[in-house]
Amino acid sequence: MTTTTLTRPELTAADRCDRCGAAAKVRAVLPSGGELLFCNHHARAHEDRLREMSAQLEG
Repeated sequence: MTTTTLTRPELTAADRCDRCGAAAKVRAVLPSGGELLFCNHHARAHEDRLREMSAQLEG
């Protein structure tokens, strides 16, 4: 039996923050499967709410 784990690709310079357009440094994976990308500033600003929503923060 083979187990396959799906991983999301690493963030690159082309990935941009969904709030301000700066370089994305953090990926927030939502329980629904969607994702949001944030610069460090906006990741910190929204971290509490994202954790309340059970989002997984990567980066």
